[in-house]
Amino acid sequence: MQKRNLEELNLLDDFLMGSVLSYPGIGPEVCRRMVSIILNREIKQIRIIPQKVYFGADTDKHGIRLDVYAEEKADDLNTVYDIEPDKDGRESLRLALPKRARFYHAKIDADSLASGEDYGKLKNVIVIFICPYDPFQLNRMVYTIKSCCVEEPGLVYEDGARTIFLYTKGIKGNPPAELQRLLQYLEDSREENAKDADLMAIHQMVQKVKHDREVSLEYMKIFERERLIREDGYASG
Repeated sequence: MQKRNLEELNLLDDFLMGSVLSYPGIGPEVCRRMVSIILNREIKQIRIIPQKVYFGADTDKHGIRLDVYAEEKADDLNTVYDIEPDKDGRESLRLALPKRARFYHAKIDADSLASGEDYGKLKNVIVIFICPYDPFQLNRMVYTIKSCCVEEPGLVYEDGARTIFLYTKGIKGNPPAELQRLLQYLEDSREENAKDADLMAIHQMVQKVKHDREVSLEYMKIFERERLIREDGYASG
């Protein structure tokens, strides 16, 4: 596996996305702009908890590490956003995406309500997968998944849970131009793809993170650690 320079990484790469959104003074603003474009509404204030870990209930139970956990502060009810860049489009993983999303929602919900607290105070949760492959093979840029009543499709069933799958190259559904530009930039984070004021502001912040020496050193350490793991795997057959 050939190493790419930090400058060559795009925001759709896990390391750069996590580094940017966890960067003090930059992460919340980049996340706020991104989520505002994705949801097509203004997000005023957001708090970032990078790479939040939910451990299994026991040592033999599955835990998860969320790439980016963000909370929007609102007067009525806070909303949690889990942003998951996902470049691995292998068929088995693609088909498992709905159950993966279900598991993420369950873990976030279980951690967000204190013992004895009213269920009405459960936070809204929006899990956002950003994919360079089509998760459902229907050529849509946006797939929004919500709970519903099968027998009464018109029944309002608002449980506060939503999953959004974004396909960077999708066409169907007339996606907003701002979203198209954002997804193009996330996949190819060069200056020429920062085609509006929001993206140019994001790009300038991304460049600041890329030129941070500590971020560069962390990238080198992670790459070296992964290289050693691969070599150990080859050696053991």
